[in-house]
Amino acid sequence: MFSVICILLFCLLISFFPQIIVSFNLTLPHQHPYPEAVVQEVQRKVNESISRRQLWNTTMNAITTQCETGNPIDDCWRCDPNWSKNRQRLADCAIGFGQNAIGGKNGKYYVVSDSSDLDTVNPTPGTLRYAVIQEEPLWIIFSGDMFIKLKHELIVNSYKTIDGRGAKVHITGNGCITLQYISNVIIHNIHIYNCLPSGNTNIRSTPTHVGHRGRSDGDGISIFASRNIWIDHCALSHCTDGLIDAIMGSTGITISNSYFSHHDEVMLLGHDDKYLPDAGMQVTIAFNHFGVGLVQRMPRCRRGYIHVVNNDFTEWQMYAIGGSANPTINSQGNRYTAPLDANAKEVTKRVETDEGEWSGWNWRTDGDVMVNGAFFVPSGEEGLGNQYAKASSVEPKSAAIIDQLTLNAGVFGAPRDKSISISYGGGTTTGASGSGGGGSTGAGDDGDFFGMMFGSGAPQKLSSTTYYTILLSLLIILFLYTNQLFLILL
Repeated sequence: MFSVICILLFCLLISFFPQIIVSFNLTLPHQHPYPEAVVQEVQRKVNESISRRQLWNTTMNAITTQCETGNPIDDCWRCDPNWSKNRQRLADCAIGFGQNAIGGKNGKYYVVSDSSDLDTVNPTPGTLRYAVIQEEPLWIIFSGDMFIKLKHELIVNSYKTIDGRGAKVHITGNGCITLQYISNVIIHNIHIYNCLPSGNTNIRSTPTHVGHRGRSDGDGISIFASRNIWIDHCALSHCTDGLIDAIMGSTGITISNSYFSHHDEVMLLGHDDKYLPDAGMQVTIAFNHFGVGLVQRMPRCRRGYIHVVNNDFTEWQMYAIGGSANPTINSQGNRYTAPLDANAKEVTKRVETDEGEWSGWNWRTDGDVMVNGAFFVPSGEEGLGNQYAKASSVEPKSAAIIDQLTLNAGVFGAPRDKSISISYGGGTTTGASGSGGGGSTGAGDDGDFFGMMFGSGAPQKLSSTTYYTILLSLLIILFLYTNQLFLILL
C-alpha cells in the first residue's frame, strides 16, 4: 500500500512540477555522457581535414581535387578512387552524435531494381519497401536512376543503409520515410520532397509484422524513439510538415551535408515541452546548406543538446534557430546571412518564453560569421558553464572556408535551386560568447509520458516554490510511512 501511495505522489509531483525530475539529472540509456567531448572531436576532425587540404594544395601547386575538400566526412571516403567497390567504408565516416550509426555495415548488398510501391502489406521483392523491412543488416543500393512514389509511409527497420550514390534517386509521395523504435540507419544521397500526409491503413514493418497506421504528418524523414541515425548528402524540400523531425526520446543523430529549400518548418527536434525524455536528445547538424525559400526551424529544439557546426544559412524569413524547454544550443563556425527584412535579422528565437526564464538557458555562439546585420542572442551563466569547458578550448576557425565545407551539400551532382540569389560581402565573426541555452513553452503540450523520465545533461536551477514543494512532498511521504509503521506495530 505504501509503495502505491509513493508512486501516486511521485506521478502527481512530476505532473505539476516537471522541473523536479530534470533536477535529478537522469539520462537516456544511449545518451552520450560527455556531449562536450563529442563537440570537441568534431572540431578536431574538421581542423585536421582543413590542414590536410592546405598541405595538399601546397605540395600539388595549389591544384585542388575532389578528394581533399576539408570536409572530414567527404574526405573520408571520396579519396578512394574505387569507393564504389567498397561502399560500406561510408559507415566509418560519420561524425558527431550520430557517428555510431553503422547502418547495414557488414551486411549483404541489396539492389533495388523496381521503383514501384504497389502493396504496403506484401511489398514486391526488388522494391525499396521490400528491402527496408528485412530483419538482417542490408546495404541498399539502386540499379539505376529511380523515381519512387510511395503509396504510404516507408517504415524502415534497424541496420539499414539507403545509399543513392551512383544513381539519381527521388523519393516522394505519401508519408515518406519513417524511422520508429529502431536504430542504426544511414540515409545517403537521396532526393526527398513533396511528402504528403497519409495512413489509416495497414503497413508491413518487418517480414513478420503488419500493423495499422494512423494518419502521418507528411514529414520528409520522421525519427520517432530511435537512435544512431545518420542523414547525409540528401536534398529535402516541399513537404507538408517537417523536412526532418526527431521526437520521443530519439538520440545519437547526425544530419550533415544536406541541402534544405522551399519549406516553412524545416526541422523539429523534440516532441513537446513536457516530454522529459527528449532532454537526452543529442543531435549534430553539420556542413548543411539552408537555402532558398526557408522560413523557420533550422532547427527548432526542445530540451536536449544540439551542436550546429559549419553550416551555411543563406535564407530565413522568421528565424534560423528556435527553441523552448531549455535545450542546449552550441553554434560553432556557421555563416548566418540575414534577410533584407529589418525585423528578421535575429538568428535565434526563444519560443513563447519570457527573458527571465530563458536568460539561464545555454545558447552559445562561437566563431559564427554574421552577415547583413544578422545577430545571435546568447544566454546562460557567465563562463559558459561546465558543459562548455572542453568545447571552448577548440577554436572553430573553419568558418573562414564555409564555402568549401558546404560546396557539395545536397545530392552529389544535382543542381541547387538558385532562383533566389543573395550575396552580401563582409560580416562579423562571433567569439566564444559567454553562454548558451534557450527554450520555452511551445506548441503541442499533449502526451505527458511517465514510462521513461530523464533530465538534461545540465542541472536546472529550481525556484524557491519548487524547493518548498519537494520538502512538503517528502514530509507527506514521511508522515504516510510513519503512519503505516504505527498501524503495523498495533
